[in-house]
Amino acid sequence: MTYAKYESTEKLIQLAQAGDKEAMEILVMENDALIRFVVRKFTGRGKEYEDLYQLGRIGLVRAVQNFDAHFDVRFSTYAVPVIMGEIRRFLRDDHPIHISRTIRENAKKTMDFLNDYSQNHDFSPSIEEICKNTSLNRDEVLLALESSKPVKSLFEPIDKDKKLLIQDVIGENPYEEVEKNLLVESLLNTLDEKERALITMRYFDHLTQARVAEILGLTQVQVSRLEKKLLLRLRKNAV
Repeated sequence: MTYAKYESTEKLIQLAQAGDKEAMEILVMENDALIRFVVRKFTGRGKEYEDLYQLGRIGLVRAVQNFDAHFDVRFSTYAVPVIMGEIRRFLRDDHPIHISRTIRENAKKTMDFLNDYSQNHDFSPSIEEICKNTSLNRDEVLLALESSKPVKSLFEPIDKDKKLLIQDVIGENPYEEVEKNLLVESLLNTLDEKERALITMRYFDHLTQARVAEILGLTQVQVSRLEKKLLLRLRKNAV
């Protein structure tokens, strides 16, 4: 059976999702160069190339199984972050993320203050209050707070059927078409601490612009303008 017989990648995917093993094999074969391209980005991390390649193939299969034509993106565009996510999960689970001693100490100092504060107040303190009581600057506090959060993958399921992923709901906002195509895990690394904190609070913690403004010491208008500017920059970087 040849690729041409299926007429299109979309048809191949439909057949593979229906259980056609040969269609799945052809998809994996036709995307072998894509898998190897992604795998090369993770070489030199103490893992055998062949092991990473097999994880890449697993990621490709997952991409086929979960792809939906309504995503309005090419399959290869969708497959890349899925393959990367499969490899990153393995590397993350095999090698826990290292957090520097200074950040750990700042995180402990910050959490100790927050725990004491919560015993006497029904609301959270502002960043300025935390800075004042911990002798840390704003960036140190934001980094300490972020380091205390559990790491989440863009591909982590959020429903009991494990069919809806974090990446599927990021776009539920006025900039849906922008966010839907973002390779979030890599693109966030292009932002500075305040910018990353804003995006994290808005699209992962689901805070309102007003609450983000309060935490960052900005006005809601400033947050709105900065948010739009960041999303446009991320969209440009994602192309």
